[in-house]
Amino acid sequence: MGENTTGDHAGGGLPVVRDLRALAVLVADPRPLHLRYSDGPDQDAAAVGRDYESGLELPGLSVTPLTPEPWWTRPVEDWLARQVRKYAPLAEEDSGRFGWVLRGRTVAHGPDHEPLLDRVEPVARLSDAVMDEALERYRLRFEAGRGPTDG
Repeated sequence: MGENTTGDHAGGGLPVVRDLRALAVLVADPRPLHLRYSDGPDQDAAAVGRDYESGLELPGLSVTPLTPEPWWTRPVEDWLARQVRKYAPLAEEDSGRFGWVLRGRTVAHGPDHEPLLDRVEPVARLSDAVMDEALERYRLRFEAGRGPTDG
């Protein structure tokens, strides 16, 4: 981490997280961190979140938690790979979207039980390399798609 990008569509000015290890260092901060896939913090500052099924306005930005839960006993990088991949298709299907790390105040939970944040503070953006590493680690370390009815 450490290189800044200026003026590009992918989080101009935000530090760039280049691998899961660097993301794990960020997450070690006692203040919870979250991940959001969107057109970036500047656009989100002026936007209103919406539950597309009901049409209702959301009171905050929809995010994925990056800080591991207390019950998580596997490596932090495993947690991060899983969380990074959870909504990665949002960025992969739209070249204007990217993953960025933020902190903020949880004001509610959305229709998928995701935290909704206000008072958002952008922290960093994810590089393509960390996205690729997360996918590789997720495929290697998890039984992706396995559920309670799979025996």
